Amino acid sequence: MKRQRGVALLTVLLLVAVMTALVVAVLDDIRFGLRRTANAQAVAQAQRYALGAETLARLQIDRLARRDPTRTTLEGQWNGRPFVFPLGGGTTGEPEGMISARVSDASACFNLNSVVEGVPGMWLRRELGIGQYIALLEALDFAPGQARAMADALADWIDSDLQRSPAGAEDPQYALRGDGYRTGGTLLAETSELRAVAGYDPATYARIRPHVCALPDTALSPININTLQQDDAVLLTMLTGGALPLARARAVIAARPDDGWSAHEAFWAQPALAGIAVPNAVLSQLALRTRYFDLHAQVEYDNAQVVLTALFDHRAPGDTRLAARRWTTHE
Repeated sequence: MKRQRGVALLTVLLLVAVMTALVVAVLDDIRFGLRRTANAQAVAQAQRYALGAETLARLQIDRLARRDPTRTTLEGQWNGRPFVFPLGGGTTGEPEGMISARVSDASACFNLNSVVEGVPGMWLRRELGIGQYIALLEALDFAPGQARAMADALADWIDSDLQRSPAGAEDPQYALRGDGYRTGGTLLAETSELRAVAGYDPATYARIRPHVCALPDTALSPININTLQQDDAVLLTMLTGGALPLARARAVIAARPDDGWSAHEAFWAQPALAGIAVPNAVLSQLALRTRYFDLHAQVEYDNAQVVLTALFDHRAPGDTRLAARRWTTHE
């Protein structure tokens, strides 16, 4: 009898232990489920705030255009300047987070897609674009042979044919790699795609990244001479095919009037540019107003962090189009 009571007691204790473990597991699942839901809600709300920053960026770009439809200058120090906005507090009145957003001129770069021309599915080498890229690379102290190989490899990566450029690489060369793959055969959507192109190791990529971009068309880089800064002097060297040394290019930028150049003739009248001739296509590249703008927005809200980067195509006052949006930082 005593033995039976002991067995019954052990059974009850075992059941209690099992039930306790089950209750704890269920409570943990509920707690983690609530936390996941709260985190998802916080991220969703942070993304909505980031999209709000995108709207503010459009308004800022439009204000710049309406201030002077013919020119975009650095007046107001807007280029790359971070604007911080606190997010409204709850019952305590304390901010629940913050938005940091900065708008930048996205045209102070070489458009990697300009090494080709044509239409989708029929991209062909553009010698002028390739020549400009080589001039940029040489201005960045790449050896002429390496610069040519990098330019040819990029053109082969984008163009639609399988004919290898003299120093380039097409599908057969990539197929021989350990992780064999093929060329893109289309325009670059991101600058980071360069990492897949032959001849672009991490050190090379880091060296050229501040001076290149992947705009959503093949147009020769539309560079606004009124927003160039000293670090952008290599672009003037590029546009002149290397005829304008870096030191003189920096002098040209330093001589710019505070309110920018009002006409192309005033730019070309600079003493440092005397005697330098460029093709008409290059003359058309130089702009007095910016067409492409970058947005980098970072939102911190309720322990959630969200980053949004966007590219805007500004055609005219009131006509600013979203060209690209990413929920990541610039690579």
